[in-house]
Amino acid sequence: MSALDDELDYQILKLLQKDGRMSFTEISKEINVAVSTIRHRFINLVEDGTLKIIGRVDPNKIGFNAYASVLISVKPKSHMSAIFEELTKLPEISFLASVSGDYDIEANVMCRDMEHLNELLGEKIHVMEGVFDTKTNMYMKIYKFAQPDLELAKLSSKQNE
Repeated sequence: MSALDDELDYQILKLLQKDGRMSFTEISKEINVAVSTIRHRFINLVEDGTLKIIGRVDPNKIGFNAYASVLISVKPKSHMSAIFEELTKLPEISFLASVSGDYDIEANVMCRDMEHLNELLGEKIHVMEGVFDTKTNMYMKIYKFAQPDLELAKLSSKQNE
């Protein structure tokens, strides 16, 4: 991929971050590139997994009022894979990662209310074999919820050159 293709991809991605419904024609006018080129680049970005068009929902506006980060400690560590496999199946989990520090796993969860959160923790997470300890941090108010700034990725790639 040439530098021009990288820059073109970034421009397309930035526009789609602002408006995921923007048409190929609108994008082509905005960055002065043929519609067929935009279509081709878009298809490539989707096929290689770089881009996924979704509708982002504001959890509070649809009734998810208990939003939290759940840190999970696993003992013995041989249970890690099985726990990750089970956690990925839980619809309440919106983000799941292995982490460093006192805990092994971080799961961001969206629940209807505190009763739903307590049910998730007590009946689904705490009962998993290997879950040793958890710590739940409630998100009281979210001040920023955003996609990554693509300019930061461009800076990183320039530093690696």
